Amino acid sequence: MSLRIVTWNINSLRLRQGLLPVLIEALSPDILCLQETKVPDPIFPKELGSALGFPYVAHRGMKGYNGVAIFSRAPFTILNEQPDWCGKGDCRHLAIALESVGKGLELHNFYVPAGGDVPDPELNPKFAHKLEFVAETRKHFAARSPITNLVLVGDLNIAPSENDVWSHRQLLNVVSHTPVETTALLAWRDVGFADAVRYFVPESKKLYTWWSYRNRDWRASDRGRRLDHIWVSHDLVPTLRQQITLKDARDWPQASDHVPVCVELAV
Repeated sequence: MSLRIVTWNINSLRLRQGLLPVLIEALSPDILCLQETKVPDPIFPKELGSALGFPYVAHRGMKGYNGVAIFSRAPFTILNEQPDWCGKGDCRHLAIALESVGKGLELHNFYVPAGGDVPDPELNPKFAHKLEFVAETRKHFAARSPITNLVLVGDLNIAPSENDVWSHRQLLNVVSHTPVETTALLAWRDVGFADAVRYFVPESKKLYTWWSYRNRDWRASDRGRRLDHIWVSHDLVPTLRQQITLKDARDWPQASDHVPVCVELAV
């Protein structure tokens, strides 16, 4: 059995839900994880999952911003006993257990704070929040060691390596690629995860999942960053089969500034 997991920062579900059939046709996911849905739970489009062929749906959302959702073809249980990261209750994390998949797969969908524009936690509360969030997640998962049968996906809002950004030198003091952020993200990853996308794409190769709306011709300038990630616990590394970063999605009408990322596992 193969399992395709896709993560995508949709940047407003209500605005872009019409693009989901295009994504599904392109990637044939078994599980679709969305971030920045921007839909409060009471008005989440409950019929959308069944209409798309995903009868099992979980969502956690609030008005105006943030929000995460998971669409699945396989049944799951929502893991409600998760930390309230930084005590903010801001709908940035959703976890499920897929007991019928493999040996029982646990899946975590994250939307890490972007962090604002100023990379100084004393001057910028948003940046301080981001660093605190990543520190808390690292500590939480480190306490669970050894981690097994677990996949972690999402818009983690940090491009950790030199070739995850268009210019390492020019972005060293830009939020998403500062040393304090990249060090923190790698420390989180290294408590028990492998980078499933970089398993297929060597660190020496440029790879991006986000291009700013400010670039009129994003493809020509290609000033991207790899902010969207899929990690797997080390026991799942032998099951990895392929990755797809759907760069062409950046050209879809009313596109998100992020593109979908897919990893396939044999489970």
